[in-house]
Amino acid sequence: MTIERIEASRHKKGRVLVFLEDGACLRITEQELLDFGLRAGDELNDKTLQKLKEAAGVSNVKATAADLVGKRAMSRRDLERKLRDRGASEAEARYAAEWLEAIGAINDADYAAVLARHCADLGYGPQRVREKLYEKGVPRELWDDALDTLPDPAGQIDRFLVSKLRGRVPDEKEKKRLCDALARRGFAWPDIRAGWSRLGEEIPQE
Repeated sequence: MTIERIEASRHKKGRVLVFLEDGACLRITEQELLDFGLRAGDELNDKTLQKLKEAAGVSNVKATAADLVGKRAMSRRDLERKLRDRGASEAEARYAAEWLEAIGAINDADYAAVLARHCADLGYGPQRVREKLYEKGVPRELWDDALDTLPDPAGQIDRFLVSKLRGRVPDEKEKKRLCDALARRGFAWPDIRAGWSRLGEEIPQE
């Protein structure tokens, strides 16, 4: 197969377009251009062409992976899933994720801690944080360390109740409504009861 011409992509930095005599266009990176020593007019046998396609596939998946984690933090599982959704094979997605882990661009332990702090800033309690860690694909063995970074639930509950009550004495209906809201945020019932006790109010057992 003869290479008719080689052009730099006008739309994506670092991408090179290799046009073949059969009308096909290979999208490779500058690395493959150097590794294979490609020039217009070169003849590519079937074996070389297959190796070029495989190398380009890996490089393009790695570039996509780097672009994804550059836009927002994510777990390795979510990264691999997004890469597969974009057409990468399971092996390509795994290789790209391993490469990013090796260079420190993704780290599930760090991501878990950041996610836990973000949830705490939103006023979520431990149970809601666990749900988020599960949802985002963080390995379970990393959960405990991430949960250890959370603030004391007592302070979060106290701030929530004070902000909602604004000094007034709640009736039973409002108590229930606020209890339900705290439970949805992921706080345990004993911690919710303790919060009301600190305000001099009592609520029923769960």
